[in-house]
Amino acid sequence: MPDERHDSAAARPLLRVIGGTPTAEELAVVAAVVAAAAGGGASSRVQIVRRGAWNDPAHQHRRPLPSGPNGWRAAAQ
Repeated sequence: MPDERHDSAAARPLLRVIGGTPTAEELAVVAAVVAAAAGGGASSRVQIVRRGAWNDPAHQHRRPLPSGPNGWRAAAQ
């Protein structure tokens, strides 16, 4: 009996069109989105690598130049 249940589950369609007449391309897009949402692709195994602070883009910003008397001297320090 378990074989009959397995066969009937395999015979059922995974997706069913309720209304309208989608093209083959539209069905392919829906199938790709559903497969991607299921997480069965290789992209789910990609590990995110955190970069260190040494190459943080915020370090490229300069501090503002001081203004006022002797501002040019303070900027050199």
